[in-house]
Amino acid sequence: MPQKTNKSRDAPLADSPGSVQAGAAAAEASRGEDQAEGGDDNVGDSEIIKSPSDPKQYRYIVLENGLRALLISDFSGPAEPEDEDSDKEEEGEEEEDGDSGDETEDESEEEDGDQSDDEDEDGKKKRGNAEKQSAAALCVGVGSFSDPGDLPGLAHFLEHMVFMGSEKYPSENGFDAFLKKHGGSDNASTDCERTVFQFDVQRKNFKEALDRWAQFFICPLMIRDAIDREVEAVDSEYQLAKPSDSHRKEMLFGSLAKPGHPMGKFYWGNAQTLKQEPKKKKINVYKRLRAFWKKYYSAHYMTLAVQSKEKLDTLEEWVKEIFSKVPHNGLPKPDFSDLLDPFDTPAFCKLYRVVPVGKVHALNITWALPPQEKHYRVKPLHYISWLIGHEGEGSILSLLRKKCWALALFGGNSETGFDQNTTYSIFSISITLTDEGFQNFYQVKKARIFVDLCRIYEEIQRIEANEFQYQEQIDPIEYVEDICENMQLFPKEDFLTGDQLMFEYNPEVSRSVITAALSLLTPEKANLMLLSPEHEGQCPLREKWFGTQYSVEDIKAEWMEKWTGDLELSSDLHLPAENKFIATDFTLKPSDCPDTEFPVRIAESSQGSLWYKKDNKFKIPKAYIRFHLISPVIQQSAKNVVLFDLLVNILSHNLAEPAYEAEVAQLEYKLLAGEHGLVIKVKGFNHKLPLLFHLIIDHLADFSASLDVFSMFKEQLKKTYFNILIKPEKLSKDVRLLILERSRWSMVDKYQALSAGLKVEELMEFSRSFRAELFAEGLVQGNFSSAVSAHSLCFLIKKLKFSKLTAEVPVMFRVVELPTKHHMCKVKSLNKGDANSEVTVYYQSGPKTLREHTLMELLVMHMEEPCFDFLRTKETLGYHVYPTCRNTSGVLGFSVTVETQATKFSTELVELKIEEFLVSFGEKLNALTEDAFKTQVTALVKLKECEDTHLGEEVDRNWSEVVTQQYVFDRLNREVDALKLMTRAQLISWFQEHRGQNCRKLSVHVVGFGVEENDEERGGNTHGGDEKGDSTGGSTYGEVSQLNFVPVSPKMADATAIMDIPGFTEGLPLFPYHKILE
Repeated sequence: MPQKTNKSRDAPLADSPGSVQAGAAAAEASRGEDQAEGGDDNVGDSEIIKSPSDPKQYRYIVLENGLRALLISDFSGPAEPEDEDSDKEEEGEEEEDGDSGDETEDESEEEDGDQSDDEDEDGKKKRGNAEKQSAAALCVGVGSFSDPGDLPGLAHFLEHMVFMGSEKYPSENGFDAFLKKHGGSDNASTDCERTVFQFDVQRKNFKEALDRWAQFFICPLMIRDAIDREVEAVDSEYQLAKPSDSHRKEMLFGSLAKPGHPMGKFYWGNAQTLKQEPKKKKINVYKRLRAFWKKYYSAHYMTLAVQSKEKLDTLEEWVKEIFSKVPHNGLPKPDFSDLLDPFDTPAFCKLYRVVPVGKVHALNITWALPPQEKHYRVKPLHYISWLIGHEGEGSILSLLRKKCWALALFGGNSETGFDQNTTYSIFSISITLTDEGFQNFYQVKKARIFVDLCRIYEEIQRIEANEFQYQEQIDPIEYVEDICENMQLFPKEDFLTGDQLMFEYNPEVSRSVITAALSLLTPEKANLMLLSPEHEGQCPLREKWFGTQYSVEDIKAEWMEKWTGDLELSSDLHLPAENKFIATDFTLKPSDCPDTEFPVRIAESSQGSLWYKKDNKFKIPKAYIRFHLISPVIQQSAKNVVLFDLLVNILSHNLAEPAYEAEVAQLEYKLLAGEHGLVIKVKGFNHKLPLLFHLIIDHLADFSASLDVFSMFKEQLKKTYFNILIKPEKLSKDVRLLILERSRWSMVDKYQALSAGLKVEELMEFSRSFRAELFAEGLVQGNFSSAVSAHSLCFLIKKLKFSKLTAEVPVMFRVVELPTKHHMCKVKSLNKGDANSEVTVYYQSGPKTLREHTLMELLVMHMEEPCFDFLRTKETLGYHVYPTCRNTSGVLGFSVTVETQATKFSTELVELKIEEFLVSFGEKLNALTEDAFKTQVTALVKLKECEDTHLGEEVDRNWSEVVTQQYVFDRLNREVDALKLMTRAQLISWFQEHRGQNCRKLSVHVVGFGVEENDEERGGNTHGGDEKGDSTGGSTYGEVSQLNFVPVSPKMADATAIMDIPGFTEGLPLFPYHKILE
């Protein structure tokens, strides 16, 4: 698929609005519509183009110090009176990485079937129906390009340090503590030419939060003794990034830039560049940091976006009062636009063979183009990526898939300043290859297409106009982050639309701009990067910062000739046909049954049931259809789980061409291999959504797999399992759940089953047995009548022709009751040479009530700030440290997790430090005042009552009830009622009970490679070897077909080692199946 197009970064701030995007005409109308909603003190700026479905008001102001601000009011009438609290600020923390401790799973790896529907670890972020958070984001128009040559990573380090207290609010992590106390969050990021800070908080506390946050830019302390500690956080962030192939490719690519060009800088920073080398060279990092802040954190470089339910006049008053104090140094903004053609070097147009960390074959073809930001009205790279990344019939990927050479293809550029800035724009094609595709990669490069522009350009315009016309709202913190960057790039009228719409209607203009970009995509100007484990032992070079092994060679002349010589279009390549999935009916459907606050069951039989809710809140012509096809055969064996993963992957492959047009038309679908059934999700404009749903069910009913396709996906699934197992955080979760959940098949089990050999006939037999006996449970929400919705279940049952379940299939696992003592399971990381370790200390509570689940959430909320302050800020154990509320198949517990490096700390030392933290937290909890307790309760109540920003949030919440078969759709209301009755004594008692002598404690350690774990020094490289290459002998890829258990040392005398998981769990009692209903 085409990548989401990068914003036209650093576009000239011209004042010519040009022609307005389509749909567009309606957007034009919305310039002046309802601008005075809420009265004269809420009059917006009529020049700013917004979606007709956007109810917010906007006003642009420029302060006397040059800071530019966009005020966003979603005022809709007087707010309900707030309960005031008078508690004073407590000691707190800064958490610029935004890790609140809520563990979330990476959706990019859902193809492995490890969705962990059994674990709900994000309860407090679910939305209710009261009031949105208020949010602000500020973009400083300076980033890592401005790093001094002798202090790489200084801009990134400064982004960390400004959080560490201010003259007005000196508490080192006081801002984060304030946010945590009032249900907020924050984040920050450093890019090449911009640095962005953002936060959200409950509306009542927004003005004070703005004032505290503004001190980052007015008078940060950046105290000397915090510098060494925070360098360790930056270094840990770098260490966590080192095993990432995407980061490694980026650093290698940057190293090809002209000497001295900022594209070649090391942006991350680490202990070497910010501590060790400066110490050797007698560089005063403290003074340099303050000088960098004074020079570059100037008001006239800054753009600010604030959103709240306040009226615009109120927001303007606050922003002027608070941000007028940001200093203006009068210096011209750094400008790198004269440093063009950074990759016009002999090193660029070569073939680079790279050894990846993960097991993957991938070909990246990259061109370095002139900056494209001035063409944001045409978006030529978006257009080209749309064509190249098309997956439908006649596309490049379709041709490669038919040959079983490729699995995926992406075209375009990412949303980073690395890929698009004032010095150049990247255009890349990334192809995930099969083993056969890797052997034929030079043929893969031949595939290309010549384009007829007009019809396709107009079709893309129409699709994006529809999406803009009926645009859904997003979370305020995400919205302001996007807008404050747009303000650096586009003129005022395009602040909201410049990164989305294709404004240019003149065919000659768009044709000439796109043709000019296409003309630069020639083979002689391309850089080729070929990643494969097959390159191991053949790559004598090593990139300086991430240790990536690579070799370089000329692109063979005959390959160039094959690519350029055959100008005849392959008969298999052609433009997409006209898209039948583009919606044309946007009417809101009348209700055909009484409106309800929560979903109701409108169909039920022995084969399935359907829940339904008509949307009468968001009032957009979109809908969601979700089904869970529950089967008894999936969990019967590890082999069956693997066959199920293969079935879902190949079904997705079979759908790729016919369903791609639907995706282009802003309809989305996802097929997930759940633990107990197939999950089907579709969403988008309701007009053509049933077409897409029927297409998916048709392909499931007629499932087929050729031997070539089966072999291709079997090989790919093995790589997927491997790449999951080498990630410490994934392995840690797998081990923990393998211990806790009876009958769970681990990722290692699945890898072994796949390695034992499977046949295509076994897959086809499994697909038949899967479809033979099912229970289909669904949810339909949005702009559908109940009659149309009910048809989805009827169609599914009729088409799949399955029998009812002969016995009920539980949608969760049985959970073991841990012994009342401390058990520890230590396993060696399966990523050979990776320094990263992970320690999770888990306390099991048991099958409890809704009230106790809410109490546990409150406990974890109290724990977040002191956990960060103790384990990261003071002890500097790692970049990611967090407590988590865990619901494992209905059995509650909480945990503390630290990601560290074996080059710095042993996991057992980290375990002891976690215990020290929990002791100190117990003391802190005992000293908790009644006011502080009430403040935290209020914050959690407000989070649970927080208004949904779009229909999808409501659907997600309701779907969670359906897929777990709990159906407590008013869960948030019940939790709020429970919270209001809780007492400080109950919270303290609960913690003490679960930390006492009878606690059930399980520690899981994934042990990295490093001197602190008695491994030989490897310098922290992900793959061993010296800087010129790997001369250690043997494979750098570890064996993942079994867990490698590590004994517990005598200093952990209170812990009993688990060296055999089945042996440990076999005799343990099991909790009954449990749902948290009351």
